[in-house]
Amino acid sequence: MKTRLFLTTALIITFVLGTSAQNKANKEQKYTRAEKSINIYNDVLRQLDMNYVDSLPYETLTETAINSMLRKIDPYTIYYPKQKEDDLRMMTTGKYGGVGAVIAQRNDKESKTDDAANKDSKNKDSKNKETKAKETRYIYISDPYEGMPAQQADIRAGDKIINIDGKSTINKSVKEVSDMLRGVPETELKITLLREGQTEPIVKTLIRKEIKLPAVDFYTALPDHLGYISFTEFTEKSADDFRRALQTLVEKNRIDSLVIDLRGNGGGIIDEAVKILSLFVEKGTTVVETKGKDPTKNRIYKTISEPAYPDMPLYVLVNSQSASASEILCGALQDLDRATLIGTRTYGKGLVQNIRSISYDGHLKVTTAKYYIPSGRCIQAIDYSKRRNDGSVERVPDSLTHEFKTKKGRIVRDGGGIVPDINTEDTLSKVDISYSLFINNLFFDYATHYRATHAALPLPADFVVEDTLINDFETFLQQRNFTYETESSKYLNEFLQLIRQEDLDSTVYQQVEALRPMLIPSVHDAIQRNKTNIQMYLGSEIVSRYYFQKGRIEYNLRFDKDLKYVRRSK
Repeated sequence: MKTRLFLTTALIITFVLGTSAQNKANKEQKYTRAEKSINIYNDVLRQLDMNYVDSLPYETLTETAINSMLRKIDPYTIYYPKQKEDDLRMMTTGKYGGVGAVIAQRNDKESKTDDAANKDSKNKDSKNKETKAKETRYIYISDPYEGMPAQQADIRAGDKIINIDGKSTINKSVKEVSDMLRGVPETELKITLLREGQTEPIVKTLIRKEIKLPAVDFYTALPDHLGYISFTEFTEKSADDFRRALQTLVEKNRIDSLVIDLRGNGGGIIDEAVKILSLFVEKGTTVVETKGKDPTKNRIYKTISEPAYPDMPLYVLVNSQSASASEILCGALQDLDRATLIGTRTYGKGLVQNIRSISYDGHLKVTTAKYYIPSGRCIQAIDYSKRRNDGSVERVPDSLTHEFKTKKGRIVRDGGGIVPDINTEDTLSKVDISYSLFINNLFFDYATHYRATHAALPLPADFVVEDTLINDFETFLQQRNFTYETESSKYLNEFLQLIRQEDLDSTVYQQVEALRPMLIPSVHDAIQRNKTNIQMYLGSEIVSRYYFQKGRIEYNLRFDKDLKYVRRSK
């Protein structure tokens, strides 16, 4: 007996020692590999420093090397040198120093010349002007935020930025112009703009402010005591904004059920999602777990307070841009059978990032863990550790996902995002004239034209896109020489080329070619067939010119198909 016990003990000790030795060897090997890589990089940089013919931009080379390395890992692990700490602050707090406007770049093919921005180009011949006009890229104001410096200075969506503090912005990138607009709060800047309907440039003097984008950009009470909150991001104290909005709806509007709109919400801080869950879920409920390489750093998140609204019916609207903390919120509510999810499949980001300080006041946002919602599933859609030979990655196919169960036993799946309880169709996924008008910025451009010729507009709840307005929009499209080519027509061209290549009988080609007139609808007929979508997108863009983000959301609610499913579910 003693001999058997001794042998068993010896085996255990040998196994433990063997395992410990193996772990130690693995750590040493890993350390040696990392040290080797660092030494190689340092040696290459040292050789360049000593031998390269020209002087070197060391900081640029280092940042390029780091960014190239991180791109091989995942798109969420990002290096922030000291000069980009404003970007990091914006990501975590929602705050930055600037003017409070979204900008976008567009090729301007309508301008005959850019003389208003470049007086010294007058001596160039007309041919050069025409060529330059075709290539000119302008930065446009896309969306000024209500109550912020740009809007308060009457800078409007559709205005072209041509100069900031004496420096031309023409043909600069969005990032370059964004960096010019941002700066220390309370500092002054001058912006020169071109505006439709104005013959001369407009100069605006603004004072930069600390810009804090609202986490709750709109909330309202809908019929049947239904509350609605549009929630845009999970930044610091955003859960407090959500709670105050909900409290107002309950106390002033007597709502008894709630819609949480997470469409387009890219996520943010996990703790803010947990705080919101604590409003609706029993205290101490596990709502998310994070698990990484180091088990000692794994963390369990539980609701932190007694729920203020434990029995309030909840409906969560999601789409393919709902990600990260949005998926934690809606996924936990689904797993706990606490809400009905409506919309389209979410993005599928099941990775967690933390901020680490590095040398010379820089920071690294690094993926440290995966998160798991109450059913035990991780909804990460892409495995970045498994890349194709060309470096690309692909989503986890549905056939390789696994089944999990909600609190009440309903089947849900991991990988590939969160599938809502009620799937709806994305309107813009339809390839019709609405899509063509949208991607060609024609709703946007018409709204710019409308704002230039109409000083006021009825309230969003009262504004209606009537037939006379649609007729005027059609006239505008004619002036822009807009033609609508269907996807079927594009495929027809390819099919005809294939017929020629295969040397089929000429009558086959003629018969197929005869289909062409039927595949090229008139713009008028296409607009009439898609009138509801036209009214929605056109009206939404026009309303935003007068009532900004809140007005756009309020107007869109009357067309919102997902809300119709909410009312059916009540």
